[in-house]
Amino acid sequence: QVQLMETGGGSVQSGGSLRLSCTASGYTSGSYRMAWFRQGSGTGREGVASIDSRGLSGGAIYGGSVKGRFTVSQDNAESTLYLQMSSLKPDDTGVYYCAASYFFDGYYYPKSLEISDYRYWGQGTQVTVSS
Repeated sequence: QVQLMETGGGSVQSGGSLRLSCTASGYTSGSYRMAWFRQGSGTGREGVASIDSRGLSGGAIYGGSVKGRFTVSQDNAESTLYLQMSSLKPDDTGVYYCAASYFFDGYYYPKSLEISDYRYWGQGTQVTVSS
């Protein structure tokens, strides 16, 4: 079965930076749509960033609260998607999740920050930003 694993979370001061990693395993072929989500204490899950089924070459979309501060990148050799987070704020605190859906029909599936568009989820990694 497809598995996703997030690493890189931790505690940082306001204005600092962290880089999260999402490594996928257990798949053999097809295209993918991937995203990062986060969930703060007592809040719903929020879309952070997404790439479409063409991969990073198709660009990325970002949630409004992180635009200009967060950037996704990819290491194809290691099947890893990164989330570089800069200028962190206390409001960025939460559990960050990697999500993916895999497709085998060759059609284009657009970027999405909608939870229901993703089948596989990692266990999450905690990010804490203090003032």
